Amino acid sequence: QVQLVESGGGLVQAGGSLRLSCAASGRTFSSYIMGWFRQAPGKEREFVGSVNWSGSGTNYADSVRGRFTISRDNAKNTVYLQMNSLKPEDTAVYSCAAGGPMSWSTKVYSYWGQGTQVTVSS
Repeated sequence: QVQLVESGGGLVQAGGSLRLSCAASGRTFSSYIMGWFRQAPGKEREFVGSVNWSGSGTNYADSVRGRFTISRDNAKNTVYLQMNSLKPEDTAVYSCAAGGPMSWSTKVYSYWGQGTQVTVSS
């Protein structure tokens, strides 16, 4: 069992940056692929990116590649989402998830956080 709690969301102007954190409980954190997803009002949940067990491998959605960076610290049971050059269309609730294998699909992730709101003003 893994419990996930996101933090770091907020209001930022376009072009700004935010770093989200996702803290996990449990001693098996390092055995999970970690993913970030987002959901804007009226839209389906969208894959943002994922990171492998060691943090050496990442995947990103085309919409965020080059602007967002995922990293993890297994000693702290935490995964991060660094978001730069934010755009109004990045506005959404961002959630982290634990599971595997590396995938854009929500189906492979067994555990989800409650999400944190990110709002980007123009």
